[in-house]
Amino acid sequence: MARPAVEAAVRRCAECGGYEYSGAPACIACRRLVDSILEDEWSAFLHRWDAGDSQETEALAEMVAAEPDRHDWRVVDAALDRLVCSDCGDRLSRGPAGCPACDLAHGFRYAAIETDRPGVPLGNEHAIRVNVSVVRRPQVTSENEVLARRLLLPLLLVGLLPTIEEAQRMSALLKRSPPTQTTHLVEQAIEEMLGRRRDRSRPSR
Repeated sequence: MARPAVEAAVRRCAECGGYEYSGAPACIACRRLVDSILEDEWSAFLHRWDAGDSQETEALAEMVAAEPDRHDWRVVDAALDRLVCSDCGDRLSRGPAGCPACDLAHGFRYAAIETDRPGVPLGNEHAIRVNVSVVRRPQVTSENEVLARRLLLPLLLVGLLPTIEEAQRMSALLKRSPPTQTTHLVEQAIEEMLGRRRDRSRPSR
């Protein structure tokens, strides 16, 4: 499934009830959607290279991992998924916090190409890229940051980007809210962002 188009409506996930993509990594359906952001681009990449067998695919993954600055970030992340970490045995870059090889690969992944789609604010693609990375490697990030990143992801995917004020407000909510209320308050802040988007899109009378 291709990721949502710019200005598409956000949709609810039938499995977890949140907006699609936002339930990852706990919601299996949302996690598959997040993974598909990478897998769709990887499939297109393999098609362009006319890669056939598993040996060719592994060689391409190694090539991409060695030169991340020459490839789209989705291709880089998908390539890393296909390589095994020599230190921890997990997928490269997705091992436990403190794994030297995974930490190194995780840092290099940010050299990849990030191209904003037409019609989105500058930096939207970078925000998607960071949020996807956090959601797919939650074990190295605080619970509050994972919460904010996963709940914001559906909005970023349809082309939105929080303003500085909105980002500061969400950060303040995460810092001062009781743990039992954090999810509700962040969801409320996101609904307000969506409401402002709808207001701006309505034709003036």
